[in-house]
Amino acid sequence: MTAPSGIRRAPEIVTPGFESNRRYLNQPMQFQVRFERVDQVQSKSRDRIIPLPQQTESAIVADREFNGLNIAQAYLGDSAIRSVKVDPASVNRQITELRSGRQLISIVTGRNTETPSRDRFIATEVTNQYFRSTNQPYFNQVETTTAYHHLPSPDSGIQAWQITAIYLSPQDPDYFKALDKPVALYRYRLQLKPI
Repeated sequence: MTAPSGIRRAPEIVTPGFESNRRYLNQPMQFQVRFERVDQVQSKSRDRIIPLPQQTESAIVADREFNGLNIAQAYLGDSAIRSVKVDPASVNRQITELRSGRQLISIVTGRNTETPSRDRFIATEVTNQYFRSTNQPYFNQVETTTAYHHLPSPDSGIQAWQITAIYLSPQDPDYFKALDKPVALYRYRLQLKPI
């Protein structure tokens, strides 16, 4: 994964972490991610697991805890992360504990998928993020859209382009300057290969 290959921000608003993310421009990062085939999925109406109907194929889902830990360690270093845990009461709530005492709580509030062709898959996820630290807490909303393309050669894996848009929460003093426009955009190129 190259992370990020492009970043943009709203002219008058700088979100926490934006400037420090510049050092990652066009820098390749490698980390493991894991996906699992499951016969049950998260209910959209309630935060509970339901079995898939008999006629439906099993679903492929990301191992959020494993992937979250590996991505965080790739960005921040092994020593910066204490843990990444998915809330057992809600698979949509993930808590990242940093050794500095700070905490990032991410709650998925929406997701959608589209399959335009047999070898292409698009997924979008909207997440509310809450950064808890000794200082004032910080809230934002993140929309991540990833377009996956399965490459024809079996050992080529999957290529993807990912766009992450950061929106201010209504609690932010600059919220009315930004309104419904993202204050930062990150673009990533992903290459997923089986191991």
